[in-house]
Amino acid sequence: MKKINILKKNSDFSRIVKNEKPFKYKGFVVYVEKNTNDYYKFGISVSKKLTNAVGRNKIKRQVREIISKNNYENNFNCIIIIRKSYLENDYLNNQKDLDYIFRKIKIIKEN
Repeated sequence: MKKINILKKNSDFSRIVKNEKPFKYKGFVVYVEKNTNDYYKFGISVSKKLTNAVGRNKIKRQVREIISKNNYENNFNCIIIIRKSYLENDYLNNQKDLDYIFRKIKIIKEN
């Protein structure tokens, strides 16, 4: 993922989680906020309760890899919160689940 496509500010996370309705599916909770920018942004959140720092970073790397495999519409901010059930599935099942979520909330460009 490019730097321009990353959400990092706590204020952005708080605003989106407070104002948007979550989409919950298996190991993920996804919040999407529409905006007027000409690009999209993703933020990834993994709780300390799930695993140690090495495990959290591994999960974030996997999710970033899944995100980078798709083409997206512009004009949105997206926050992905990882749940405990993420750890119970393997990488391919998690990829299918996240792709399903992106199609369901209509942020992937269809060819």
